[in-house]
Amino acid sequence: MCTVSFMRLHGQVIITSNRDEHLQRENAVAPALHTLPAKKIIFPKDAKAGGSWFAAADDGVVLVLLNGAFKKHNPQPPYRKSRGLILLEIIEANEPLSFFKVISLENIEPFTIVLYQPDQLYELRWDGKNKHEKQLDAAGSYIWSSATLYNDEIIAYREELFEQFIHSAAITAKGIYDFHASNNGDTENGFIISRKTGMKTFSITQAVVNDDAVNFLHSDLLQQQEYAEVLPLKQTA
Repeated sequence: MCTVSFMRLHGQVIITSNRDEHLQRENAVAPALHTLPAKKIIFPKDAKAGGSWFAAADDGVVLVLLNGAFKKHNPQPPYRKSRGLILLEIIEANEPLSFFKVISLENIEPFTIVLYQPDQLYELRWDGKNKHEKQLDAAGSYIWSSATLYNDEIIAYREELFEQFIHSAAITAKGIYDFHASNNGDTENGFIISRKTGMKTFSITQAVVNDDAVNFLHSDLLQQQEYAEVLPLKQTA
């Protein structure tokens, strides 16, 4: 929920996320498949609030959460509901983008959501007062860093590393995962962090969306366990 990248590669969409949390936070529950009346969804579950930061559905929709909107904010708890629960409410809707437009976010902590639905990519932000919706080119490549953990200078530096990476060699899903698993010798602001404050990268999650399935990979870095699941996509007539 603190670093997210998006790439379209050889007909695949690859979305990868690093989750950074304080060591005092309970580790997440391993990804599981949840069957709803209208769709099936796979996601790892936050053990504290019950929500998630990364979810994929069998209609080809993928949502990923980052803490904060445009700039670092001062948390003012208690909040009405966790951002991870908001993410699940959005992906459970038949029309996730339309649902974001109408859902009440009063007394919800600021967040950014990367929303991919077949051939469409959106950046959805809530700054604590207003919603912001931006459509992006779904054929492009992007990286986001949480405004709550990284200042503008570090965010720009990470974007530069990403640009160098995508122009360096033949890119694969495994290569993107390895990029997210690197820190360039910087445990404070690398992609894998281990800060003196107790902030640490807990996991890396990746969804590879193909024409007929979502390949879902989740690596629990604390427990050194890996989970892989294939979610078949619903076929439309």
